[in-house]
Amino acid sequence: MKSKFLVFVVAVISLCFLSGKKIPEPAAPYGLMVDFIRETHGTAICDLKPELTWIVPAECKSQTAFQVLISSSSEYLDAGKGDVWDSGKVTSSNSVENETAVSLEANTQYFWKVRIWDHKERVTGYSLPQPFKTGSPHGYQATPSPMVWEEIEPERIVRIAGKHYLLDFGKDAFGTLLFNINVSEKDTLIIHLGEKINNEGKIDRSPGGSIRYQRVLLPISPSKKNYIADLPPDKRNTGPAAIKLPDSAGVVTPFRYAEIENFPYQPAGGEIIQRALFSFFDNTTSSFISSDTVLNAIWDICKYSMKATSFAGIYVDGDRERIPYEADAYINQLGHYYTDREYAMARVTSEYFIEHPTWPTEWILHTVLMFYNDIMFTGNTESASQFYDKLKHKTLVSLAGDDGLISAGNVNDDIMASLGFSNPKERIRDNVDWPPAQKDTGWKLAGPDGERDGYEMVEVNTVVNAFYYRNLVLMSGIATILGKDDDARFYSALAGKVRNLFNEKLLNKTTGIYVDGINSTHSSLHANMMALAFDLVPQENLKNVIEFIKSRGMACSVYGAQYLLEGLYRHGEAGYALSLMNATHDRSWWNMIKSGSTITMEAWDMKYKPNSDWNHAWGAAPASIIPGFMWGITPATPGFGRVTIKPQLGNLNYSKIKVPTIRGTITAEYKKQGKAKQFTITIPGNMECDFFAPDKMVYRLAAGVNKVKI
Repeated sequence: MKSKFLVFVVAVISLCFLSGKKIPEPAAPYGLMVDFIRETHGTAICDLKPELTWIVPAECKSQTAFQVLISSSSEYLDAGKGDVWDSGKVTSSNSVENETAVSLEANTQYFWKVRIWDHKERVTGYSLPQPFKTGSPHGYQATPSPMVWEEIEPERIVRIAGKHYLLDFGKDAFGTLLFNINVSEKDTLIIHLGEKINNEGKIDRSPGGSIRYQRVLLPISPSKKNYIADLPPDKRNTGPAAIKLPDSAGVVTPFRYAEIENFPYQPAGGEIIQRALFSFFDNTTSSFISSDTVLNAIWDICKYSMKATSFAGIYVDGDRERIPYEADAYINQLGHYYTDREYAMARVTSEYFIEHPTWPTEWILHTVLMFYNDIMFTGNTESASQFYDKLKHKTLVSLAGDDGLISAGNVNDDIMASLGFSNPKERIRDNVDWPPAQKDTGWKLAGPDGERDGYEMVEVNTVVNAFYYRNLVLMSGIATILGKDDDARFYSALAGKVRNLFNEKLLNKTTGIYVDGINSTHSSLHANMMALAFDLVPQENLKNVIEFIKSRGMACSVYGAQYLLEGLYRHGEAGYALSLMNATHDRSWWNMIKSGSTITMEAWDMKYKPNSDWNHAWGAAPASIIPGFMWGITPATPGFGRVTIKPQLGNLNYSKIKVPTIRGTITAEYKKQGKAKQFTITIPGNMECDFFAPDKMVYRLAAGVNKVKI
């Protein structure tokens, strides 16, 4: 057989030679990134020894070597001359985050491309070139993503009466209004911008809470054609702690609808435009559809929320304050990773928190989670390495009492300073969930019950210590990846100790479920769902804890829902988790859609948080839960060198998903016909995959298309 095969190959080569055809070379690498930046126009690379990333085509299977050329001009690059850096053939399988071997000049234009050798040692052609410009180092490891303006035409224009028109742009976005019009007389347009429409088909002038509405006057005349609505700034979201937009961006506000009075004629397409500000976002990198139409709509609003709330270039809490908060950012980070091949904004945000922490104890405990995610999804350790010593403080290990558990009551000025607070006299305090109950704060806008499920706020808090345990586990993982073996052993041993103390002191031995803290007699959803999410529950108590969690329903906020769903999926409760995601009552994502919002809301409903807004990414948990837990697509090694896929699709009969990774796109399709189930999984090149099928079998999938029938 071997000799026959050899003759066949020789014959094919001979025929190609005689016919003048060349044997096609493998497809070239694509999807180039410099320091995580895909669209390099409009931004400057801050790292003068940047990391270079490319996607290995699936047909190449894997990479065995690469060659990078960096040139000072496009002409040199086209001629194959790497006058800045020619790496030569580098024997390496690494296709993500390869650091340049030379330091580049600041504020300089460069051009680069790459070719690879595949699993058969065949060399590909070079990739398409990518230009980039360096900036000046600024002390951080993150290069901000470029900001882009999109000009969006209205989906419908309705004449309300006379010269009064309503324009619906389809979705809420942060921006302003552009006009390209010809008028015959001077006049003043009365412009109303808003997120919510009333029963009369007009913009709601009193939408309630922090739902946005603005009224603007715009003088017009025959001598001028182009106008931009000059929006007044909001004092609250432009205060000292708010993230400032560049002066060139002007003032933006979130709106879906524009209502215009005194407009002299029926406006046509292209004359009145929603000018929306986003971080660069590629809608084509992710998708999801299933046999459940409600779930599909929930995915759509959560995905769009990642794009819409990117307007500040850093994860903020929506429009009311425009302040980054760690808990909001964690949910935003994961959702962003799963909906676009974008990592720069998450890194900008996590590095920001090193020196700009916020007051809740649990929020600070999200910092390590964000840095760990950064490593796992990108494979790059620069940020964690640079901030490692400061990151150790964020575990709050310094707040441990004599019993080994932590309490915010143990904080002092030195600890506050070590956490990055500019005013060391400030004090952190436990939060559990938001908003709190009125009984805990006296704050009427919190409502009488809040979102804490009656949580008893005691000094040694179960939720806080669940986060503390998770920090120790992940800090051990970070230390291991960074080669800090002594620290890895320290954090691992301490995590084991805290786990034992947690179950000794906080688990009610009679009921088999967790109380809210030491000396508490109350058991909340939060105490139990956090223990479940972070794998703190002993095997013998899992049944009791899960049954209790299921008895409480969605008794947490949109933020708490992230951990509730994580815990359920991690412990095989896919059916119940799906029933929470596709629910249609007033504590559901469907209720956000039904309310009229096109970005996820800050709370389930305005009645649960009366000052709530309609543009809060922390309400978008399904953006990561659907791909990361329901479909179970997660990085098993840093940078997705190996991926785990463990679907838990509940009662769905069909689903198809497209998930971006730094190494390329994973697509997965599921079809159920009677008792038969079929999965079709497409893996990008240079990635290994372990597929955990519902029949308990584990399949090793190769790059390309794989079919699994069970």
